[in-house]
Amino acid sequence: MVMLGLAEMATQSSGVGSRIEEPGGRNGSRSLAVASTGPYQGNADEMTAFNVGAVRYIKLGEGGKWAGEAIRAGILPFGYRAVAHTACAQGDWDRVREQLITMGRTKTGVGQGLRELQAFYSMGEDTLWVTIADGHLWWTFADAKVIAGDQDYDAPARFRRTRGGWRCTSLGGVPLTSRSLSSALTSTANYQMTICAVRQADYLLRRIRGEDEPLRAESDQLLSDMTTTVAAMVRRLDWRDFETLIDLIFSRGGWQRISLLGGNQADVDLILRQPIIGETAWVQIKSQTSQAEFDDYLGRFEREASCDFFFFIYHSAARPIRGPAATKVRVWSADQIASAAIDAGLLRWLSDRLI
Repeated sequence: MVMLGLAEMATQSSGVGSRIEEPGGRNGSRSLAVASTGPYQGNADEMTAFNVGAVRYIKLGEGGKWAGEAIRAGILPFGYRAVAHTACAQGDWDRVREQLITMGRTKTGVGQGLRELQAFYSMGEDTLWVTIADGHLWWTFADAKVIAGDQDYDAPARFRRTRGGWRCTSLGGVPLTSRSLSSALTSTANYQMTICAVRQADYLLRRIRGEDEPLRAESDQLLSDMTTTVAAMVRRLDWRDFETLIDLIFSRGGWQRISLLGGNQADVDLILRQPIIGETAWVQIKSQTSQAEFDDYLGRFEREASCDFFFFIYHSAARPIRGPAATKVRVWSADQIASAAIDAGLLRWLSDRLI
């Protein structure tokens, strides 16, 4: 594997290391040397303090080909094999420029390459480095020293050891999955070069620190206030309108009614079918109810055993109704109904039927 020599050099340069068994060597595994500052090690206090200078996105190899092993080994790899490490380490940027020109780069390409190499060699230890791999955003800090890499053509030409390893969670341990982050941030991964500034740095730092987004916090409060108001509206509905509301909520959620609504049906107010998954639901709707009444209807549902789910939906009770832990049984109070009505766009319908 191309990172083997690189990781060994990282261990040699630090003078101490540990070993991790990886697939591919003797008896189906090989031993990859990892520096003591590799993954999940290092200065925990430094990570907790989270003092950030600059923020830079770095692509871990062309198409992210070095990402897996770089993250496991706790290193920050970089390419440009045709450019001498010694010239960069000595700050001889005129020589570096000549080497980039010799590579056949355009004037623009020379400028970009020079800028990236200078960044890799000069960005301080308080620089937050981020990358996207395996469906997560990863972040780390790195030692200032740049180390020459392995001579293998497919291996990175140089690297920096991380300080505390790579992490893909917030400081509070919440996973930073790509799908949970704004596309304005994750689209940085589309950058065609290797190193770039992060335009959404403030947002990124808030997510890593676990801080609330100001507008998100405001919208959450507005939604909470709206839910409280809508729940009060639900409790004031006439029982006939209440049954119609529940029917509308389910129909807008893709459920199809295969029975009459309410009326003189014994045991059940609605029988629904979800056409995509082919499952059915038994729905009982009550304006006023009690735990004893719920237990009675639950027993009827279990004895009848013709549907996949049981929804017991009510808006008022002397005490909250407690259902079993079984996932096939769902109990909705006014708050759950309010959230569903808001999601279904039924606020105007509700307000027109207040009594």
